Amino acid sequence: MSPPPEHVVVVGAGIAGLAAAAKLSRQGVPVTVCEKESFPGGKIRQGMTPLGPIDLGPTVCTMPWVFDELLDGKTDNLMSRLKAEPLEVLAHHRWPDGSRFNLYHDPARSMQAVAEFAGLAEARRFQRFQSLSRRLHDALLESFLKTARPSLAGLVRRAGPAGLVALGQAWPFFSLWTRLGQLFRDPRLRQLFARYATYCGSSPLAAPATLMLIAHVEQCGVWRMRGGMKEIANALEQTATGQGTKFLYGREVKAIHVAGGRASGVEWEDGSRLQASHVITNCDLRALSSGALGKQVKSVVPSRQIKERSLSAITWNGLADLGDEQLEHHNVLFSRDYPTEFQDLFGRRTLPESPTVYLCASDRPVPVNHQPGDRERTFLLINAPADGDKPEKNWPALAQAACAGVIAQLKACGINPGPDVTSFDITTPADFHQRFPATGGALYGGVTHGWRGAFARPGVATRLPGLYLAGGGVHPGPGVPMAALSGLAAARCVMAELESGARSRKLDLARA
Repeated sequence: MSPPPEHVVVVGAGIAGLAAAAKLSRQGVPVTVCEKESFPGGKIRQGMTPLGPIDLGPTVCTMPWVFDELLDGKTDNLMSRLKAEPLEVLAHHRWPDGSRFNLYHDPARSMQAVAEFAGLAEARRFQRFQSLSRRLHDALLESFLKTARPSLAGLVRRAGPAGLVALGQAWPFFSLWTRLGQLFRDPRLRQLFARYATYCGSSPLAAPATLMLIAHVEQCGVWRMRGGMKEIANALEQTATGQGTKFLYGREVKAIHVAGGRASGVEWEDGSRLQASHVITNCDLRALSSGALGKQVKSVVPSRQIKERSLSAITWNGLADLGDEQLEHHNVLFSRDYPTEFQDLFGRRTLPESPTVYLCASDRPVPVNHQPGDRERTFLLINAPADGDKPEKNWPALAQAACAGVIAQLKACGINPGPDVTSFDITTPADFHQRFPATGGALYGGVTHGWRGAFARPGVATRLPGLYLAGGGVHPGPGVPMAALSGLAAARCVMAELESGARSRKLDLARA
């Protein structure tokens, strides 16, 4: 049985694909989602421990308003439905010299913390930084982040005078590292906020200074899910299913078909096909350019937009006695030499000898019944080059060697997890490459380097009519809410095309 004339196939049930499906089905458009895995979520995934599930991908959520568009934001929103918990401490930071610093949701408390950490003059600089971050966010939200087809001319036109002033003050033609060096005198604060470049898998030495807007995004709130980030994917799947979307799990798309000069459906591994009026791909751009989705769509994205790979990672997860009562849910243990770390990752394409370590203590703040010596769910991550497809690199051996450096960094920052870490489950760039073919394990699409970096990401529309893109490698970028925004943008483009076609058919009938 052929599908109806207006039928959208979404390839991939990552957050972007789920958002697109929920948006379209809410508008009454028939949608089928094809996912090769047996579950939704894409890079959102979980492991299981005796203490419950543990996040192995994204660990927190920001910008919850993005998801309210998929629900009834007045009486039903994602954060209340999932009983999400806002974090009072956005992140706990440490350095090998013994320095410790908490960044808080309450701006006044953060100001006080900066004053105590680095002095009153630095606190005043931090206040100016916060103001600039807010104005950047406000200038770019509508003019850039929410647009389906970003361009420099469009940004200038939409940003308005105040927005252009904020952009000028951000020094968009300079790197994040350079601009932060002008804003702060304390090298630790420069390092802390430079880490935002890694949120899009890039180097702070080359990423544009406009990424400072992430500071305001986090200041607006960071939430964790009681059952883990998988709850967001499950909620979006349930929303879409309730509105009529069909999910086909365990069905890997072999090719996207083209007929009459436009995308016309998909073909599965067994040779069967599903027709469609539109196709939205929630996959890495290299899956298209490598021909993994068929020769007919191999060149739909300009090669200039398939850029240098972003960062990958090595992760460890399991149960450990962290001991330290000052740890929070989000913890960052900084290396001594940040520039060298990224020169290793991007220049020499090696693992840093002393890496910055991200530690997610899933059970923090410490529960009331926690006893000294109790083990906790622990997730550790270090950045790695996206060379998971390089046969000359023995990633299991590299990860084992890196584990010693991670433990040394933990101890240098006052944390002694004991021997548990050495028996943790490990994920390497090779594992990520296997899950996301043609990527080398890159977790964020292409890098965002240089002032043109943000514009180099393709918009959701492609050269091929009827084929749209969504996901972290597409505008506006990686991260749970950003990927969802790309899915929403793709859905709006499909709706606009369907509505335009419906108007044309009405005119044809009227003329007849």
